Amino acid sequence: MKKLLILPLLSGIALAAPAQTVTKLSATKANDYGITYSLPRTTVDITLEARRTIATPGEFYNYTERYLGADAARKAVSKQSTSWTLISAVMNVKGEIPADAEQYLMQFKGGTPVFVTISETGMPLTINTDDAIEADAPCELPVAKPLSPSPLESKAARYAVTEEMLQSSSLAKRAQLAAEQIMQLRQSRQDYLTGQADNMPDGKALELILSNINAQEEALTAMFIGTVRTSTDVTTLTYIPPVSSVRDQIIARLNPLKGFVAPDDLSGAPIYLNYTVNNRGKLPMTDKGVEKTFPRGGVPYCIPGSATFTIDFDGHTVDTETFDVAQLGVVFGLEPSFFTNKKEPGYAIFDPLTGALREFGTK
Repeated sequence: MKKLLILPLLSGIALAAPAQTVTKLSATKANDYGITYSLPRTTVDITLEARRTIATPGEFYNYTERYLGADAARKAVSKQSTSWTLISAVMNVKGEIPADAEQYLMQFKGGTPVFVTISETGMPLTINTDDAIEADAPCELPVAKPLSPSPLESKAARYAVTEEMLQSSSLAKRAQLAAEQIMQLRQSRQDYLTGQADNMPDGKALELILSNINAQEEALTAMFIGTVRTSTDVTTLTYIPPVSSVRDQIIARLNPLKGFVAPDDLSGAPIYLNYTVNNRGKLPMTDKGVEKTFPRGGVPYCIPGSATFTIDFDGHTVDTETFDVAQLGVVFGLEPSFFTNKKEPGYAIFDPLTGALREFGTK
């Protein structure tokens, strides 16, 4: 967001707006009817979401085809592995006033009241009107998720393992017993579903029994085909767009064990940003096709350009967005007398993110 630099002599009062708090500043004799401020540069917050996948072979992996069939064997986890992949990127455009930002002066004619409203973050919103344009709400950001539970860690898994399985010292025998238990669970489920079970329950009781049977079967099956567990991690970085296009800039990397690492850490796979300038802001022209000159004491605003931002990982595009970019624009100004006309005082509404002029006219 934008930070407005205000001279100490300015008088301000807080105004309560429906969606935000704004401040009204008046150009008065105390400040020589002048207001000094800076226009922002564009920044983009890039929030990256990566998913970690941990694959673990089952205890009875080598017996999967014998007891569960060839299809299950093809799907079974064969070796321990951990991997990371980028699954989403969210970009939110903002604005900031850099330390070396150029300052501009709005200089108005004395004797005519003029006021300027600014946002709580310091961005000029309007002149001579309270009807500000509301900035779009930031995109919702992803939230990191913990490692998903394993079916082998569930309460049902403890019930699924029989006493005979626990007592056997033979891996082959335990695999056989586990397979037999899976078949028994499937038969029990079939009996309940077809109404052939002894003492048939109904309603919630039946749902609980079937749920427990499913959980036990899932745990025993995982002993053969293994488990695949996932978690996610989220990181946010701020990118300051330059004035020229950029190809394949590495903004972060994904290490197969650690997840997000720094762009210069070669242990990780690169996450690329491509920044493409679409157009640049241009000064308005006269009827004769000549660029207009900045009016003396004019009220500065930005005529931004635009650029497209693309996030790529592992040969795939994860997200693409197009934003207005102040750095690609030019600064022009409105005649200050436009706002001090006693019969028809002018008003202006600015973009709360870029400082661009969005609407102006007379009351």
